[in-house]
Amino acid sequence: MTQTLLFLFYQVGKKTGLWRMLTPARAFASYRGELHTRESIPVSAGGHAAEAPLPPSLLARAEEIVHGQVPLFGTELVPLHFSPPHPLHHWTHHETAQIHGQDIKFIWEPARFGWVFHLAHAYTLTNDARHDARRYPAAFWKYFEQFCAANPPNLGPHWSSAQEVGLRLIAFTYAHRAFADSPESTPARLAALGRAVAAHAARIPPTLLYARAQNNNHLLSESAALYTAALVLPDHPHAPRWRTLGWKGFHHGLQTQIEPDGTYSQHSTNYHRLMLQLALWVHDLAQHDPFVVGASAPEEGTEVPTTNPFPPLSQERLAAATRWLLALCDPETGRVPNLGPNDGAYIFPHPTLPFHDYRPVLEAAARAFLGDQYSVFSDQYSVFSKKLNTGYCLLNTDHSRAYLRAAHYRHRPGHADQLHLDLWWRGLNVARDPGTYLYNADPPWDNALMSAFVHNTVTVNGLDQMTRAGRFLYVHRAQAKILEHTPVRLVAEHDGYRALGLRHRRTVEPLPNGWRITDDLIKNSKLIIHNSPLISFRLHWLLPDWPWKLDGDTLAVQSPFGEVRVRVKIVNSEWSMINCQLFRAGETLVGEVPAHPTWGWFSPTYGVKEPALAFVLAGEGRVPVSLVSEWQFPAFS
Repeated sequence: MTQTLLFLFYQVGKKTGLWRMLTPARAFASYRGELHTRESIPVSAGGHAAEAPLPPSLLARAEEIVHGQVPLFGTELVPLHFSPPHPLHHWTHHETAQIHGQDIKFIWEPARFGWVFHLAHAYTLTNDARHDARRYPAAFWKYFEQFCAANPPNLGPHWSSAQEVGLRLIAFTYAHRAFADSPESTPARLAALGRAVAAHAARIPPTLLYARAQNNNHLLSESAALYTAALVLPDHPHAPRWRTLGWKGFHHGLQTQIEPDGTYSQHSTNYHRLMLQLALWVHDLAQHDPFVVGASAPEEGTEVPTTNPFPPLSQERLAAATRWLLALCDPETGRVPNLGPNDGAYIFPHPTLPFHDYRPVLEAAARAFLGDQYSVFSDQYSVFSKKLNTGYCLLNTDHSRAYLRAAHYRHRPGHADQLHLDLWWRGLNVARDPGTYLYNADPPWDNALMSAFVHNTVTVNGLDQMTRAGRFLYVHRAQAKILEHTPVRLVAEHDGYRALGLRHRRTVEPLPNGWRITDDLIKNSKLIIHNSPLISFRLHWLLPDWPWKLDGDTLAVQSPFGEVRVRVKIVNSEWSMINCQLFRAGETLVGEVPAHPTWGWFSPTYGVKEPALAFVLAGEGRVPVSLVSEWQFPAFS
């Protein structure tokens, strides 16, 4: 059944009240569930070691949570509360991007219970008389009871997204694994947690067709949650169905969402990491599933042998996906390009390392899906690889690297970023992707950073590369192809302006202590244009918010390691009205063009935007034309 038909059936279910009938409002006490999670739930939560010295930063974070403060999307602390606006209605009435003017993601995120992993790590590592370890499970139980009291099953916005329900279910099972031996975990509390897990699992199957229609991280999250519920509630009458739905749905998702070359369907480094985290969770769970490993249930006191539990095709795709992301990761900082939608998802946060450090997940994925024989950041898989990485092309010099976005889309993209270029130098992202900021705000911040106008590329006639369809995706996809990729030259082009009879071709070449980027707007040879029309162009570069000086066509910025210079020029005598412009935080610094509110911003994670410098070369004339940008970095000593 096609994704479109599945989505239509989902909408029919909403209109007819079917989902309301299949997910009735009930009390938690009406659900049956007795948890058996001590052996089956992974200790490492997606690869994070639970046995290590107690870092002061972990203890500090755990104390913040104990006092009701949690980091939102890996950044600032916010109060931890779960009471949605009242009165509560059935979840179908809360399917909206905003509630009382607030982006619903800010309501959902604390109730994912992702912060429980910090408490669990602190409890596991706090095992001496100097610390009151009981305060960490006590905090979980307090917040768990607050959530249940304020959010009965299927009532309110916390039940409107089955993905949110599924991620909370996974966190609940991990909390049981971590805290079951605490005196704070009374039999009554453990029984209540089992009933809550059962209620969450029951919410997912009726609307699983929506996740199948999306065929993205929703399907993986919901399937992983169902599979988890089946293993921790083995005596539940629906456990066999949950297990089948979860296992089949999860592997269908992996095998259709990950391309053979490792590209992920959502074209996002953040979602790529989320997919790997979910795969690690299910992979660890399956080690203890006798139906998967092909063994009978183990006798009491014995261990289920560790094997590779995934189907060969899933394992193959995950290996490719791990290599793909490893190639983009800076081995010294763990940072990756801010590619595509970045909604701050980090479902198993590392206890001490920051949100932007991808190394813990990649190290765990390399062990699980590449094998122990691979060195995670060896020359074969690190950013210094000269191998082609589909979706991105890489060039490297001694202290700098360039990532060129050049994708052939099979799935609808979330950002118009063809031929966007990231430049990194000495660990600094000097030419950067703007990120996302917000999905569900009023204009102009309704996912505005998805457009080509704020990426490091060229736009023509004030047009985006593709047609935006709704809040999240583009249609009429611009397709790119790689024309040349050698250690000293990278050439690619895209057809997003084919309706104008144009192609945009970008050439990237290293210079001594810098880079030369040449952008050619050329006629499409398949179209006959006797007289080239007059067009306008806009070349955009986004730089960090450093002290700056603009002298004619050259922008100089003062980095922590010295002055970085970028010079832009046009190579065509028939062009007129050429001018350089500089914008910061929605304001014009140089030039007469009024700034759009979204120009000159960088969003490192969801809900956060920081000032940045948007350096623009604009003009109008006739094709063909070449635009040259030369970046110069201080010599490294």
